[in-house]
Amino acid sequence: MTSTTPLLDSVPTPDKLRALSPEQLPQLADELRREMVDAVSVTGGHLGAGLGVVELTVALHYVFNTPADRIIWDVGHQAYPHKILTGRRDRIRTLRQGGGLSGFPKRAESEYDAFGTAHSSTSISAGLGMAVARDLQGGNNNVIAVIGDGSMSAGMAYEAMNNAGALNSRLIVILNDNDMSIAPPVGAMSAYLARLISSQTYGTAREILKTIAQRMPKFFHDRTLRAEEYARGMVAGGMLFEELGLFYVGPIDGHNLDHLLPVLTNVRDSGTGPVLIHVVTKKGKGYAPAEESDDRYHGVVKFDVATGKQFKAKSNTPSYTSVFGNSLVKEAQKDDKIVAITGAMPGGTGIDIFGKAFPDRTFDVGIAEQHAVTFAAGLAAEGYKPFCALYSTFLQRGYDQVVHDVAIQNLPVRFAIDRAGLVGADGPTHAGSFDNTYLGCLPNFIIMAAGDEADLVHMIATQTGIDNAPSALRYPRGEGLGVELPDVGVPLEIGKGRVLREGSKVALFSFGTRLGECLKAADDLESRGLSTTVADARFLKPLDTDLLLKLARSHEVLITIEEGSVGGFGTHVIQALADHGALDKGLKIRSMVLPDIFIDQDSPAKMYEQAGLDAKAIVAKVLETLGNGVAPSKLA
Repeated sequence: MTSTTPLLDSVPTPDKLRALSPEQLPQLADELRREMVDAVSVTGGHLGAGLGVVELTVALHYVFNTPADRIIWDVGHQAYPHKILTGRRDRIRTLRQGGGLSGFPKRAESEYDAFGTAHSSTSISAGLGMAVARDLQGGNNNVIAVIGDGSMSAGMAYEAMNNAGALNSRLIVILNDNDMSIAPPVGAMSAYLARLISSQTYGTAREILKTIAQRMPKFFHDRTLRAEEYARGMVAGGMLFEELGLFYVGPIDGHNLDHLLPVLTNVRDSGTGPVLIHVVTKKGKGYAPAEESDDRYHGVVKFDVATGKQFKAKSNTPSYTSVFGNSLVKEAQKDDKIVAITGAMPGGTGIDIFGKAFPDRTFDVGIAEQHAVTFAAGLAAEGYKPFCALYSTFLQRGYDQVVHDVAIQNLPVRFAIDRAGLVGADGPTHAGSFDNTYLGCLPNFIIMAAGDEADLVHMIATQTGIDNAPSALRYPRGEGLGVELPDVGVPLEIGKGRVLREGSKVALFSFGTRLGECLKAADDLESRGLSTTVADARFLKPLDTDLLLKLARSHEVLITIEEGSVGGFGTHVIQALADHGALDKGLKIRSMVLPDIFIDQDSPAKMYEQAGLDAKAIVAKVLETLGNGVAPSKLA
C-alpha cells in the first residue's frame, strides 16, 4: 500500500527535513497538516493554532539548525506540528494522555523543546535570556521566539522587547498574527518589501545612512533618521516595535513558503540585533471546519475528520463553569453594579454566558492577568461589584496586584477561581494547586470553596453581598455531583460550615469538591464499623472554629481533605487547633493535600488517585491513623 505521507515519512527529524529541496516543502506541509488533523481527531487537544503554523514550522526547521538553534513556541499549543517533525510522530497519538506527550513544549520531553510555554507571553523574555547566555559563552547559535498575537496582549512581552532593544543581543521574534487585524493586505508587494528590508543589502544601506546622518548637523541628522523610520512604519506598520528597539520586518504571508524562506534566511544571516518578523496566518488553515469556526476548533475533543463533528459526551449534570456563569447572570439581573472581568478565557470561565446577557458589563482584557486584577480593584474603588474570573493557575500571574492593589486596600474584588485542583489533559501547568496557600496567607480575604454545584450557586450570592472585603470562590473544572440546583442563591453565613452526616469516631473535614469522595469514604468506613462524620468547611477564611473544635473534641480522628497544596486549608485547621489548645488532648489529626510533585496529565480520576485524594486513599489514611483499624480508647 502506498503511503499517503511519503515526504513526512522520510523526515523523522529536522536534519532529514533540511535535505529536501525548497520545491518539496509545500507537499511536506500538506502532509504534516493531514497528519496533525488525524492525530488530534484521536486525542483531542488544540487544533486551530497548530494548523495555522504548519508552513511556518516547516520553514523554521528548514532554515535554522535546530536543536542547536533554539525555537520557543508561545503559547505552546502551537507546537503540535513541531512535535511531529522533531522525532515524536510515533507518539503523537498519545498527546495529552496519561503517560503520553504533553500538550505543550516540555524540556524534559525533547531537546527540541527549548522552553516550556504552557502559559503565555514568556517567550521573548526566555529567548533574550538564552541569547545573552549565548553571547556570554561566545556562541553563535540563533534564538527564535514565536509569539502569538494573543500573547502580545500581556505586558511581559513588551517589557522583554524593551529590554531586548536596550541589550541589542541577536534575537529573532516572530509575531504570529492570526487575529489582531493590524496588518495591511498581504501580497506580492509586501512580500517584496519584507525581503528587501530583511536583506543584508538593505541593512548595510541603512547603516550607511545612519553614518552619513551622524556627520550632518543635528537638524538634518534627526530628520533623516526619522524620515527613514516613518517611511518603513507607514509601509509595514512596525513603528511600535522599532521604538522598542527591534528591527521590524513584514508583514509576510505565513502560509507562503516562497515568502517565508528568503526572509528567514536573510534574518538568519544578517547578524543584527533583535529583529521582529511579522507573519500573518489563519487559524485552522487547510481544514475547512476549523477555518469556518476557529473558536469552536481552538480546543477540541475527539472528532470525525471527514465532517468535523466533535464527539462530546452528553451529560445531564451541568459543569461548575456553566453554573457559575448562569448564577452570576441571575445576580446581575438584581444588581446593576455587578460587572465581570476575564483574561482571554470567557468560555473557559463562564463569562461568555454573562457577556451575552450583559455585554456592556463584561470585560475581556486579554492575556493580562495583572491588569485584570488592578482593573477590578479600580472598579471596586468606585462602588462597583467586579467578579474577576480567572483560572487558578493564571491568577498566580497577578499575585502582586492581589496583595498590593486589592488586599492591602481591602477592596471588595470578587475572585471567581475556575480550574481549582487537578484538571486532566492540560497537566501540571494548568492545575489549580496553590491558591488555597497563596491567598490563605493574606489578611482581609474571605475564601470559599464549593463542595458541590448547589453550594456554588449560594456562594455566588454570598460574594455579591460582600462589600467590605475581597473574596475568593474556587471551583473545579468538569461536571458537578448531580445535586439539585436551587433556582436562586441564598447568601451563606460567613465563616460557617455544615455537617452532612453525623458520626462519633472519625471526622472527615472537607474543603472543596473532594466532598463527594469523603461521602464515599464514609460509606466504606461505616461498613467497617467506624462511625464517621462528614463536614464541609465551606470557608477557609474565616474558618468555622466552633465546628472545628466540636469535631476535634468528639472524635478520635480528624482528617482534613483539600484539592490544594500544603500550606492551605489543613494548615489553617492545625493552626486554629493549636491556638485553642486542642492539639494536646490526644486527637489524631492528619491533613490530606496534593503531594509535593507536579502531576503529569491524565484523566482527573487517575490524577486524584495518584495524588492520594480519592475515596480509597481517604479510607486508607483513616485506617493508618487508627493503627490498621485498631482504634484507641475514645477521648474523654
